[in-house]
Amino acid sequence: MKDDLSCLTIAQALDGLAKKDFTARELTERHIAAGQDAQSLNSYITQTPEIALQQAEESDKRRAAGKAGPIDGIPLAIKDLFCTKGTRTTAASKILHNFVPPYESTVTANLFRDGAVMLGKANLDEFAMGSSNTTSPFGNVLNPWRRRSAPDVPLVPGGSSGGSAAAVAARIAMGATGTDTGGSIRQPAAFCGISGIKPTYGRCSRWGVIAFASSLDQPGVFARSVEDCAILLQSCAGYDPKDSTSANRPVPDWRAALSSGKSVKGLKIGIPKEYRMDGMPADIAALWEKGTVWLKDAGAQIVDITLPHTEYALPTYYIVAPAECSSNLARYDGVRYGLRIEGRDLTDMYEKTRAEGFGAEVTRRIMIGTYVLSSGYYDAYYTKAQKVRRLIRNDFTAAFEQCDAILAPTAPSAAFGIGENQDDPVKMYLNDVFTIPASLAGLPGMSVPAGLDADGLPLGLQIIGKAWDEETVLRVAQEIERAACFTALPGMVSEKAA
Repeated sequence: MKDDLSCLTIAQALDGLAKKDFTARELTERHIAAGQDAQSLNSYITQTPEIALQQAEESDKRRAAGKAGPIDGIPLAIKDLFCTKGTRTTAASKILHNFVPPYESTVTANLFRDGAVMLGKANLDEFAMGSSNTTSPFGNVLNPWRRRSAPDVPLVPGGSSGGSAAAVAARIAMGATGTDTGGSIRQPAAFCGISGIKPTYGRCSRWGVIAFASSLDQPGVFARSVEDCAILLQSCAGYDPKDSTSANRPVPDWRAALSSGKSVKGLKIGIPKEYRMDGMPADIAALWEKGTVWLKDAGAQIVDITLPHTEYALPTYYIVAPAECSSNLARYDGVRYGLRIEGRDLTDMYEKTRAEGFGAEVTRRIMIGTYVLSSGYYDAYYTKAQKVRRLIRNDFTAAFEQCDAILAPTAPSAAFGIGENQDDPVKMYLNDVFTIPASLAGLPGMSVPAGLDADGLPLGLQIIGKAWDEETVLRVAQEIERAACFTALPGMVSEKAA
């Protein structure tokens, strides 16, 4: 088994560690070595092998003393949006290129409390603004998958959590943290052929997570199976008094619920007619239909539902999110931390620092957000968008009176080539068309790999659940995982393609 440590699931690794088939140090060393072999993917901004090996050795000591935590010894990638005490945290931005936090985010503190090992800080779109992981000043992340018809064309891993997703897909991390504002866990999970879950807004603390859009950002996880996602989410979740949006609710034992053998029989699965968009690729439409058949064969009841305000979700998101980002990013001014470009006076220093520190996509969203919050436009845009957001949430509330979970595609396409949509921001924004509605409503959503398109690229199906009902989301996702039997693996990126 030691020769295959990088291909284990978290559940398998925990079992092997418990049986003393291998040590946490051996498991960590294998993933560090795999990461070195896959440097061309550019999954990490900062790799931390010394920290990882120290944590692994401490894990082995705890296990020998009979004090192992729930995920003791499991090597993970941490999205470089989570502050890690003493380890550089950049948010993939020049403006924070040298920021070393003196504190730990609550989510990573929870993971380390339970025994996780940190392999490094994963690359992302700058300040989590993007759907392709091509806006990072540290370079593009490459998807380990390739098209059959054009194997030398590098593909995006999705975004913003593309580094996390690519690391898990390439078997250089057993799992990873991510954040999902409008689909930034689910879409890269689909593009990279892995599982990823965004829990209910408020389930995981945002404290210590560098903010993009505060009313939308929600930490979540990536892994190679639904069960692994449940294991990691169990450690991440929990009430945090330091986060005013954290929900004081008990955290269920999701892994135990999945292990109970409870099926999807009797569940009502909603199929939203508004997600059947004109021009949807035939491969995605066929996979969606196949997903409904799988669930129906497992005893679920398929019901048609309507989410009438879906068509307004994308424009609503691109008013609300930039507005909140323009406010959150106002703190980066070169005064207290991060990049500083000296100027003639204070105003000149502000302007030069922000012009040099922020990339084009972040600048675009700050400008949009500042505009919609400005005098004379606040009511016309921001206030109206918040009203539409409430209508979108009401749509889901009404739909869940008819069903227990919703099944939809995760993304409107498979992974696309780097640079293919670069010159068309609107086309890039459309990548999140199926994920944004659940984000606006604060609902849990999960993507699971369910098949390949005609070019051999992975496609994901998305399960959306009621607020605080991650258990049903995971249960439905596991049934799709079981039926799909998705075992395809990406071919590692070639140096020529990189």
